[in-house]
Amino acid sequence: MSDTGTTKRWLGAFTRISGLIARPVHEAQGEGGVVVQPYRGYGSRSEVFLIGRVFRQSRPSSEPTKDNLLADLRDIGRRIARRAVPHAGGTARFYGTEEPFTTDKDGYFRVHLSPPLPPPLDRLWHTMDLALEQPQPVQAQAQIFIPPASCRYVVISDIDDTIMYTGVANKLRMLWRLFVEDAQSRVAFPGAGALYRALHAGISGNQQNPMLYVSRAPWGIYEVLEEFFDRNGIPIGPILFLREWGVSWKSPLPRKAEDHKRELIHNMLALYSELPFVLIGDSGQHDPEIYRQIVEEHPGRVLAVYIRNISRDPKRIKEIEDLATVVAGAGSSLVLAADSMAMAEHAVSLGLVAPTTLAEVKGEKEAAADTAPPPATYGVQRATPAATAEAVSQGDLQHLVETGSEAVPPSIIVEPKTRQPLNKP
Repeated sequence: MSDTGTTKRWLGAFTRISGLIARPVHEAQGEGGVVVQPYRGYGSRSEVFLIGRVFRQSRPSSEPTKDNLLADLRDIGRRIARRAVPHAGGTARFYGTEEPFTTDKDGYFRVHLSPPLPPPLDRLWHTMDLALEQPQPVQAQAQIFIPPASCRYVVISDIDDTIMYTGVANKLRMLWRLFVEDAQSRVAFPGAGALYRALHAGISGNQQNPMLYVSRAPWGIYEVLEEFFDRNGIPIGPILFLREWGVSWKSPLPRKAEDHKRELIHNMLALYSELPFVLIGDSGQHDPEIYRQIVEEHPGRVLAVYIRNISRDPKRIKEIEDLATVVAGAGSSLVLAADSMAMAEHAVSLGLVAPTTLAEVKGEKEAAADTAPPPATYGVQRATPAATAEAVSQGDLQHLVETGSEAVPPSIIVEPKTRQPLNKP
């Protein structure tokens, strides 16, 4: 590439990065120095949840400019200078009910209300009106996702090392990968976008299944993840972060991220009490331990657990074995997946997604220059849930994890042979 081409590439990347960093300043609602920044909320037809933040933010410059980059740089300065507003008070209104809210010491507010009038069925996203009263009046609106009657299950997915390669908590690294590096420097796992679109659509193509994403990252990475989701065609849904949620109206003391993630999933199971769940995570952090407890405490509610297997680290085998034993004993499925295709193949067999998903995932992998042959797939499958769990406890899963000398570990399916597809009558 010529020097001129390199300069244009870097300038274009810098412009896009600047616009993305400045985005929260543009999207915050309010003009008088105090602004409200609501994040996407979620709920059911009986109760809804929302989190947002209040900032003191300087007014935009009155000096006109036709230079978008210069305007973005000014707004980046405004973002750096803005400060959270603690103890701000306001009211949330949603379909005939209202609830007061007050920001915490970091400027966050949380809304949990039950509308007396069920939200209409003709849309997925609903508007919540927010009226800040103190320290000064501000009117704002938030969007709440409520799944339709056509949905069949709920997907809860981790982000880092599950949908994307490690780096979700590092904003500079993410921006570099998104805008500067070439296509060979992957951000998303190949095929992840096609798989998640298929899970959202379901086997009918129109189920609109709720997609809830959880992360250990802070809220400050929100707009970067939005850009990542958009660029990779991943269905938008509420993105729930854990770091600032460690302190809430229920617990005044900070909690570990995994403790709150577990509580969050418990709350989702209660909120969508009539729907089964699909849990997606990775083998590298706390997902196996958390998901084991979820399956153990909510028997019959989890259709499948998909764990992206990112290493053969022997320190993690014990936790994965414990998860597999509980999942198998509950009559559910665990897929320890080496790639997105392994998850897609199982999801097709279980009736979660349409058979066309396989071609779509394959095409996305090829477009990402992932042409390596898929890793081998093995199974720990016995006649009954109890027999399958016993096989895991006897070391069958560990033996398969250690099979082969390839850098990428194999895919392994753990489930009883008696499992029936979700959509089979």
